[in-house]
Amino acid sequence: MWESVFISTLAGLATGVGAILVVLFGRPSRRLLSVMLGIAGGLMLAISVFELLPEATELGNHTTTVVGFIFGAGLMALLDMVLPHLHKNLRTPEVGAIGNLEGALHTASCQERDRCCGQRQPAFDIGQMANMYYCGLFLAIGIGLHNLPEGLAVGAGYSNSAALGATIALSLALHNIPEGMVTAAPLRVAGVNKWLVIAIATAAGLVTPIGTFIGALLTSISPGFIGISMAFAAGAMIYIVSDELIPQSHEYHCHAANFGLVAGFILGYML
Repeated sequence: MWESVFISTLAGLATGVGAILVVLFGRPSRRLLSVMLGIAGGLMLAISVFELLPEATELGNHTTTVVGFIFGAGLMALLDMVLPHLHKNLRTPEVGAIGNLEGALHTASCQERDRCCGQRQPAFDIGQMANMYYCGLFLAIGIGLHNLPEGLAVGAGYSNSAALGATIALSLALHNIPEGMVTAAPLRVAGVNKWLVIAIATAAGLVTPIGTFIGALLTSISPGFIGISMAFAAGAMIYIVSDELIPQSHEYHCHAANFGLVAGFILGYML
C-alpha cells in the first residue's frame, strides 16, 4: 500500500513543479504543452484499453466492469458540473477584463521589473487583482477535488501490479504539470508571494495520494472490489482524456498534440 501512496505523492508533486516553472520562467511553449498533454492522454487510453478493462472483466464480469466504468466516468462528470475545470482554457471568464493569462503574466513581469528599476507602470485595479486571486484559489480547489478519483485510479492499478500503478502515476504526473501552471498563473498576476503560490499548487496535487490510500485500503478490505475499482479507474481516466487532455492539447498545437497522443498510446501499449 505505502509504495503506491509514495509513487502517487510524486505524481501529485508534479502540480507544484508546474507552479515552479511559471514562477521561474512563465508559461512554456504551446508546442511543448501540447506534446505533454498528448502523451498523458495516449498513456491513459492505452492503460484503460489494454490493462484496466480486461483485468476488471477477468476479476469480475461484464456487468461489474460496465457498472464500475460508468461510475468512474459519472463521478468525473459530476465533479465537472459542481466544480468545472476552468483550466480547460487559459482564457477564463475571470480574466476577461485583462485578456488571457499569458498576456497578464507578461504585464505582471514587466511591472515587477519596472518597480525594481524605479519606473512606474499602470497597475491592475483592485477588482482585477481580486478576480485573479479568486480564480487561482477556485482552480486549486477544483483541481484538488478532481485529483481524488485520479488517486483512486493509481490505487486500483497497484492492486493489480506495481508496474501498472506506476504507469498510471506517470501519466497523471504529465497531466498535473500543466494543471499546476494554470493554477499558479492567476495567483502570480494577483501579486501572491511566489512561495505561497507554489504551496497552494502543491497542496492541490497532494490530494492525489489521499485518493490512492483510500483506493488501496478498499481493495485490501475486499478483494472482490479490485475488479470494479479497475473499471472505475478506466472510466475516470477515459473521461479525463476526452474532456480535458485532447481538447486542451489541440487548443495549444494540434499537430504536436496528435504526435504526443500517438507516442503516449504506443508507450502505454509497450509498457
